[in-house]
Amino acid sequence: MLPLLSIVTHNWLATIALVIALIGTASSTVFLGLVVVAAVRYQRRTVSAKTVSDDSSLPGVTLLKPVHGMEPRLFENLESFFKQDYPNFEILIGARDVHNGALQVAQKVREKYPNVVSRVVLSGPPSWPNAKVFSLDKMVRESDNSFFVITDSDVVVEPDFLRRVIPPLLNPKTGLVTCLYRGIPAGDLWSLLEALGMSVELPSGVLVADMMEGMRFALGAVMAVRKDALEKIGGIAATADFYSDDFVLGNEVWKAGYVVELSQPGIGHVLMPRSWKDSLGDQLRWMKSTRYSRPLGHIGTGLTYAMPFGLLGLWAGFAIGIPLLGVSVFAATFFNRVLQSVMVGGLILRDPQAVKYCWLYPVRDLLGFLTWAGSFTSRQFHWRGELYKFGRGGRITPQHRPAESAVGEQL
Repeated sequence: MLPLLSIVTHNWLATIALVIALIGTASSTVFLGLVVVAAVRYQRRTVSAKTVSDDSSLPGVTLLKPVHGMEPRLFENLESFFKQDYPNFEILIGARDVHNGALQVAQKVREKYPNVVSRVVLSGPPSWPNAKVFSLDKMVRESDNSFFVITDSDVVVEPDFLRRVIPPLLNPKTGLVTCLYRGIPAGDLWSLLEALGMSVELPSGVLVADMMEGMRFALGAVMAVRKDALEKIGGIAATADFYSDDFVLGNEVWKAGYVVELSQPGIGHVLMPRSWKDSLGDQLRWMKSTRYSRPLGHIGTGLTYAMPFGLLGLWAGFAIGIPLLGVSVFAATFFNRVLQSVMVGGLILRDPQAVKYCWLYPVRDLLGFLTWAGSFTSRQFHWRGELYKFGRGGRITPQHRPAESAVGEQL
């Protein structure tokens, strides 16, 4: 015991590092426990969820589909919405102008499914900070339905998608339904790591948040909302000053007194092949957005990662002269993340990649921590070819085009 104390005393830096590593390992293990409990809770709830088989009770729905340029599998993504097994729906495809390359693909899908009611809505140059929300506002105004489903262009769904997300909205207390989604990689390493983050890291945080305080936000891949809920918050324009329009929409609907419900999975987010720089750049942008949308929660997120503490513990153990302890800390954090990948990505999201590459998820966990740390740097970010700057509360200001707040305040 005395030799050990002597070693520790003479290597105070490594000792501090070891203490931090042990604290981080403990906090990430507690988080994993919460994730497991939340996952079991969610699984039981989705198994017992009721579906509506009577078509006469299903309302008319408008699918809002903003597009922006060419993407991998765009035809298949759009087609999955035209193939919906639902009695009464229409699809509005929104673009800034006719020169948007995605409209050519959309037209081919429309020609293949002439029996599906669909239209193209051109928004023109955006005058609001968030160009996508500007387009959505134009699309909402074109619809006579009271139920809207907003989905991204890189999302693919099953034919029963609408039958899953619309029934909860028949309850007048529920104002918005959102969904977990799994990442579909493009075949390269960086898209695989990004997909693992979508299938494991993101849903883990969402499931715990849902268990601890209920859903108070939405996920942008899918947002089904009723017209009365939109009108109560001032319309979709209430989200136009923000990058995280999905978070704001769900939060505003919740604050208006409605329930935000997390629906069953079955949604895929299709990724494109790209360089590590582009991949990490997008993830850094998302992290910066979370930093400004939920500042306190974002700070606490640092303690949910495991691998940074595992590596720190490994180094400290060898530096102090207790290699077995260092290896043990590293092994504990590594298998912590492997279990998380299998439990959440495999069992909840039904993502075979999360099981097959569970051994790779610890690398994704480390990258997640690095982007989290990087989120505390610059306020600027690039998005769809434009430069923006984050402001208070997650509001954004375009740096190369004029924009006005949707509520009339000049930016």
